[in-house]
Amino acid sequence: MNHAPSLHRSISISLLLLLVLLNNPSHATPDITTVTQTIAAAIPTDEPQWKDPALFTSAILNSTNVYRQTHNASEVVWNQTLADYATDYLASNSGCLFAHSGGPYGENLAEGYPNATAAVEAWAAEESEYDYGKAEFTHETGHFTQLVWKKTTAVGCARRVCGESGWFLMCEYWPVGNVAGQFAQEVDRKESGGDIFEPSMLLLLTMWMLLWVGGIALLIG
Repeated sequence: MNHAPSLHRSISISLLLLLVLLNNPSHATPDITTVTQTIAAAIPTDEPQWKDPALFTSAILNSTNVYRQTHNASEVVWNQTLADYATDYLASNSGCLFAHSGGPYGENLAEGYPNATAAVEAWAAEESEYDYGKAEFTHETGHFTQLVWKKTTAVGCARRVCGESGWFLMCEYWPVGNVAGQFAQEVDRKESGGDIFEPSMLLLLTMWMLLWVGGIALLIG
């Protein structure tokens, strides 16, 4: 008995079924989509400079006065009235809207910094964009110019946690800075530390040379 035709017919039917299955979307291998999600590192809410009132106040004053000194401005003192104003505004700003209060004081805002010192440093870093030749207000340098404004004598700040954005810092200043027409006399260039260290370095070098020469003289003698 010859079974070849039946075998050929079975193979043909099998191939036909395979083609039908491959062309049928319902039986095709599904596409696999890989989703990669990047989650930003959480900003710590228990940083001592934010949590401890005394550390917060000293961090603001110390960092602010360091930069004011380098720009020939007198030190500022802490003013509780200014701090209370900032506290009240942040408490009323339930949505953590990053916007100025429009109040009667000078004002700097910051958000998302790991501590108070880092926020003040960010304001001071705007100096790199400030044009001393034009000596005028710009949005890119307004925090810096208020920070070192020579007529300003007092500061008061407040802070609050704003979810994933981290800490919202608000500082008030008095008298007000960033007054049009006064930038040239109120914002001084950074004082160079070269003149402070040159004499002492020269003295040390001179003493070292004298000791060296004296040592050689002793050896020769």
